[in-house]
Amino acid sequence: MILAIDVGNTHVVMGVLEELETKDMFRLQTNPNRTDSEYAVLMNQMLSLTGYKRTDFEGAIISSVVPPLTGIMKSAIKLITGCDAMIIGPGVKTGLNIRIDDPATLGADMVVGAVAALHKYTAPMIVIDMGTATTISVLDKNGSFIGGSITAGVNLCLNALSTGTSQLPKIDLNYTGKAIGTNTVDCMRSGAVYGTAGMLDGLIDRMEEELSSKATIIACGGLAPMIIPHCRHEIILEDDLLLLGLGLIYKKNARK
Repeated sequence: MILAIDVGNTHVVMGVLEELETKDMFRLQTNPNRTDSEYAVLMNQMLSLTGYKRTDFEGAIISSVVPPLTGIMKSAIKLITGCDAMIIGPGVKTGLNIRIDDPATLGADMVVGAVAALHKYTAPMIVIDMGTATTISVLDKNGSFIGGSITAGVNLCLNALSTGTSQLPKIDLNYTGKAIGTNTVDCMRSGAVYGTAGMLDGLIDRMEEELSSKATIIACGGLAPMIIPHCRHEIILEDDLLLLGLGLIYKKNARK
């Protein structure tokens, strides 16, 4: 088995993979102020509660969009598994043909998501990852990564709304009501849920126009289950898409 770690701006997702299958998945709060020892304790507790032992792991791989945490996480993994974790970055083979202005600037999360999507689905495709930021990756009919879109995530927008105004409160996203809210909280929820869903639908339409083709659309990320059901396009929800991508890249680079 291998340990796959996806370090995001809000959460660290830890997955236990066996032959590309996600056996277990855990979430920790992202905190750059924690030491490697603190992360090791938290991660080891989660793994131990599910019955995993240090000797169960033959390797590990990390995708990170939080540079200060990358080294800390690598050290934490060494403490709990004894493995030197592979890190998504220069020198790691992904098999992805990246056709953007500067391929070196492409986020590790977008690379990993695209690799997993290509493994499971048919191009052209659009991959939506809904976390602190909402990223949209576009792959053409040949499976080449040709670009995408990045916008503020839902919670980031809500936090800006509540902190930047005098009377709007902090709210949650649990909303199944109508687009026309009848009180302040429901109006905010409508804007967050239906507004984001409408934005995604609009971007998908424009991207498919530029592709001159319908695309397979896949969504992942912690906020996707709250928003994607309200979109009008057919979108496949893949909760562990990035973990699959990490597993595929590990397999491609691991020494025999």
